[in-house]
Amino acid sequence: MKAPSSPLLPAKSRCLRTFLLALGASCIVFLPFIIVDQGYFLYYGDFNVQQIPFYQMCHDAIREGNIFWSWTTDLGANFISSYSFYNLGSPFFWLTLPFPSEVVPYLMAPLLMLKTALAATTSYAYIARFVRNKDYALIGGLLYAFSGFTTYNIFFNHFHEPIVFFPLLLIGLEEYMTNGRRGVFAAAVFVNCFVNYFFFVGQVVFVIIYWFFRLLGKDWTINLKKFLWLAFEAILGVAMSAVLLIPSVLTVLANPRTSQSFQGHSALVYSWPQRYGAILECFFFPPDIPARPNFFPGAEAKWASLGAWLPLFSMCGVFSFMSAKRGHWLKRILITLFIMAMVPIFNSAFFAFNSSYYARWFYMLVLMMALATMMSLEDREVNYMVGFKITAGITFVITILIAFLPAEVEGREAQKYGLMEYPVRFWIYVAIAFVSLFLLWWLLRKFRRQPRQFATAATAAVLCISVVYSVYFIALGKVDLSETHDFIIPYALNGGEDVDLPDEDNYRIDFTDGRNLPYDNQAMFWQRPSIQAFHSVVPASIMEFYPTVGVQRDVASRPEREDYLLRPFLSVRYLFDREPMSPNDDDYDYYTYVDWQNGYYVYENKNFIPMGFCYDSFITRSEYDAMTEQERQRVLLHAAVVEDYAAQKYERTMTHYDTEEWLDTSDQAIAEDCADRREYSCDTFETDNTGFTATITLPEDSEGKLLFFSVPWEEGWSAQVNGVDAVIEKTNVGFMAVWCPPGESTIRFNYMTPGLPLGLMITGVSFAVFLLYFFGMRALSRRKARRIAAVQPEEEILRHTNEDEAIETYYLKDLSLMFPAKPREDLPPGEQIHPLGDRGSHPPPDNDQNT
Repeated sequence: MKAPSSPLLPAKSRCLRTFLLALGASCIVFLPFIIVDQGYFLYYGDFNVQQIPFYQMCHDAIREGNIFWSWTTDLGANFISSYSFYNLGSPFFWLTLPFPSEVVPYLMAPLLMLKTALAATTSYAYIARFVRNKDYALIGGLLYAFSGFTTYNIFFNHFHEPIVFFPLLLIGLEEYMTNGRRGVFAAAVFVNCFVNYFFFVGQVVFVIIYWFFRLLGKDWTINLKKFLWLAFEAILGVAMSAVLLIPSVLTVLANPRTSQSFQGHSALVYSWPQRYGAILECFFFPPDIPARPNFFPGAEAKWASLGAWLPLFSMCGVFSFMSAKRGHWLKRILITLFIMAMVPIFNSAFFAFNSSYYARWFYMLVLMMALATMMSLEDREVNYMVGFKITAGITFVITILIAFLPAEVEGREAQKYGLMEYPVRFWIYVAIAFVSLFLLWWLLRKFRRQPRQFATAATAAVLCISVVYSVYFIALGKVDLSETHDFIIPYALNGGEDVDLPDEDNYRIDFTDGRNLPYDNQAMFWQRPSIQAFHSVVPASIMEFYPTVGVQRDVASRPEREDYLLRPFLSVRYLFDREPMSPNDDDYDYYTYVDWQNGYYVYENKNFIPMGFCYDSFITRSEYDAMTEQERQRVLLHAAVVEDYAAQKYERTMTHYDTEEWLDTSDQAIAEDCADRREYSCDTFETDNTGFTATITLPEDSEGKLLFFSVPWEEGWSAQVNGVDAVIEKTNVGFMAVWCPPGESTIRFNYMTPGLPLGLMITGVSFAVFLLYFFGMRALSRRKARRIAAVQPEEEILRHTNEDEAIETYYLKDLSLMFPAKPREDLPPGEQIHPLGDRGSHPPPDNDQNT
């Protein structure tokens, strides 16, 4: 029997229409930039130096089987844990695998288009559950897909995956709580957790809030059995993602950035007053581009993803809905979320209470705003002009205050007015905001009583505004095209094809642009090991080491040129400089010019020490900690730093260096120490998919030596010397060493991602349980349906579901007997309450034949 059209079931044709409209608009947005960039899509900042090289490097690593240890990420990194946040959980990344490596950079824009289209589709499917007019759901999907949050985060390409899949989480919850459908919620939990564990933490918090207020709204009922099955599905979904989740959690917990917590009043009040203005403003204007805030430049939120503007509608629908719906579950959710955004510790709940400020959970708030906007359009009891007036008023006040208040420079009143950082951009943003409000006012005035015409016109307006403001937003980040065309395309995206260096694994390279500033991740474009890295998720040992030698390590490793002593210690052989070195440079005497290659002047380090070298003396970690940062850099070339508990072990075979002695810092002394380390260094050093192999020859008359590798220490490493298991010593704060006997030795280090075997086992078992659960519940529901049909053959069974649904809903022929509705005396016959509880008058139900 054919199922009737249902207000809770989106029509397939509308899903496709939503997808195609969003895809078409995205193509219009990106196509001009693709043409300008010769087929690529290049933006600025993180997008250029993280998203593109990460995609290409991970693509190549997986195709080559390098899935355990990445030699081209910082000083070395756990591949799975380092890239599960960026790429490995994304189905869009996996779509690149069939393509050759050189094609991957060309796929960035098409993938962004696809993500935008799917975000519109999944949000449409969610919003369609709450509105009878599916054209309104289509508009809501477009608002979500082209919101200020989505456009802002083009800069962070991998943030779009949670935007795409989050609506499925709410759909799964709705299916379970409303229709009793089993398995959908578990599948949605798995998808969202697998795609990005960082965003999943915030999604868990949101779902708890959502579930609580939906229960208070009395639309749902709960009992212990139903709650336990819901908890089971949630746990099962998380367990299915364990193959990525467990290795990632183990790495993240060791990262010191995750331990930043609130102290004192900082938990209740933001330390930067402008942040409140920035949060408020992001709901009424298109977003500022990352790193270049305009309205409130002192908010200290340059990369916080502050964006929540809805094209055309802004906050009109939200305010209208909230003013008319007393006690509605959605109103309560919105109020709660707005309060959480304004209180630091509540805001941080979406990020495991980390004190760093982010608004990267706003996409969930945006979905609720889009839902409220569409529900208020459909409900005749809602006076839309109330919300319009409030929105226009707030937008006007923000504009006046930012545009005409006197500015300050160094604490003194300046001779100009306006608080904005970029006046031209400010006025264009203001124009976009007010043009949107004017168009909305005109549409409401002309088509408010003609829902279909209004939906058509509003859809066109949303698409036009989305395209215009998105194009302008992207163009702001591409103001300087010379960097793109003169350097990135010819010298980065070419994969270093013009670089001619020795084909060996025993060295790293270094980069600078001539101003002591590296070009982030240039070595990753070329897929060569380097000490320069812009990457947030690296081994904790790297985070531990760099601060001890005066190098800041938060989101990147960027040793400055003045930290020359780290170069021989970390086996840097070549320096790539975009400008020729000058005799006035402090490190000029340490390098020899080699050649000009691939846009760089290439210099060789005179004091290069190959990977894997020996020490004759040592100091303890306590002695090391007592030194200054410069002294620490110097001593690393002379003596190994061993943990205090291991000191007694090496007293007999190594010299305990007296740190009270003066350590010569002259160039000659540095060269001598480097020569000593180089004398007993590895003859060979070869890396592979699971670790590295080295050989070394030590004097027969010695007792052996401590062989050091500047490879980050992690739990997953194991070592053998001449086929015999060896103890790995944590040496020089964050690296590894083994003891080698006299004569020729072969050293083998193997790496296995911590938590991966356990995660793989849990994932496999959980998938098996899920399949048994899903199909078992499906079989039980069908058996129950047949039993009911046998008892009540005279009743018509209406399957309120799609072909995959496991639970079936049964209605009597006369629905009015099941849902009696008393006529209201204050409403005309055409606006009586719908038997199923919908308020106000509605357009005819969608009778799409494809439903």
